[in-house]
Amino acid sequence: MGADEPKRTYLVVVDDSAEARVALRFAARRAAKTNGRVEVLGIVEAQDFVQWGGVQSAIEEEQRLRIEGVVSAAVGEILDESGIEAKIIVQAGEPVKAVREYIGEREEIAALVLGAAPSGNPGPLVANFCGNDSGQLPCPVMLIPGSLSDERLEQLS
Repeated sequence: MGADEPKRTYLVVVDDSAEARVALRFAARRAAKTNGRVEVLGIVEAQDFVQWGGVQSAIEEEQRLRIEGVVSAAVGEILDESGIEAKIIVQAGEPVKAVREYIGEREEIAALVLGAAPSGNPGPLVANFCGNDSGQLPCPVMLIPGSLSDERLEQLS
């Protein structure tokens, strides 16, 4: 890979769920092993009742800080050990649309990494990107089972 080529980027969509943390740990390990990087996308769903921009900004900032906390807790140790880059992005909007637009604008994204809940509904992003729209993305989707242990995660990544 040339010095000016963008690094292989693993995009992880993060919320407060345990499966999102598992997906993030997987992506961080893959990035460490492939000399890549991780981008973490947090999505703030638009607040219908917000009338003032300052309130919306405060909500987005609070969400960004929460996502940074999730990232630090889930992969801080991996990031420190491996020295990989992790960029955190917070966007407002409807999650499926926000992810589709974000990926569509960035050729360096090598994979969308999603965590699937261990039981019940896998979540709207998994249902969408591994279902009806799975053939329309410009990159592969890596679906990480939320039930994976750290040992198994290490073997697979």
